[in-house]
Amino acid sequence: MDLEQLRLGVYHSFAATGHPPAFDDLAAAQDADAPAVVAGLRELAAQRHVVLDDLGRIVMAHPFSAVPLGFSVMGMHTLWWGGCAWDSFALPQLLPDEPDVLVATRCPGCGAALSWVVNREAPPAGEEVAHFLVPAAHMWDDVVHTCANQRLFCSIDCVDRWLADTGNDRGYVMDLATLWRLAEHWYDGRLEPGYVRREPAEATDYLRGVGLTGPFWGS
Repeated sequence: MDLEQLRLGVYHSFAATGHPPAFDDLAAAQDADAPAVVAGLRELAAQRHVVLDDLGRIVMAHPFSAVPLGFSVMGMHTLWWGGCAWDSFALPQLLPDEPDVLVATRCPGCGAALSWVVNREAPPAGEEVAHFLVPAAHMWDDVVHTCANQRLFCSIDCVDRWLADTGNDRGYVMDLATLWRLAEHWYDGRLEPGYVRREPAEATDYLRGVGLTGPFWGS
């Protein structure tokens, strides 16, 4: 089993269609049997290239999601689920044929409809804020929960309203410009052969370089 070709098959299917590939298509592309594909996907999950559910189905391949987690991302010909605020803003950065996309969601605090045209040139205008409930140090403890709680709000007041309603403690708040910078190059190379995940020190340098401060990492 060629794990890199398997990874690319997953990512290219998400990029082209908005959906993960069918299991049979992965097996046929690899000329492999079912146990080999299952084992390959589990290895990719262990390396944090994909996220699987309890049945072994592909749930996420960041920044793509197979399930709705609060965002839709509409391109010229394709509609994606946005895995979170971070991933939704990353899609036009990653997809060469999508110079801009329409990111849509609802404010968890007040329910207002929110949308932005997000492109590769500059952050979208707006006073809205992103709230990341889970600090970076714990994002992979339950990555689907983490992504479902990286949301966009009308304002800090709406963040506080949601926190009071849910009983959660405040996480990390950033403006749209910081979110856009965070997403700008985080996923560079994921659609290309030979992609290698950043080492922790490199990832930390990137996050600090976009203006994130100590509380983002948590403990």
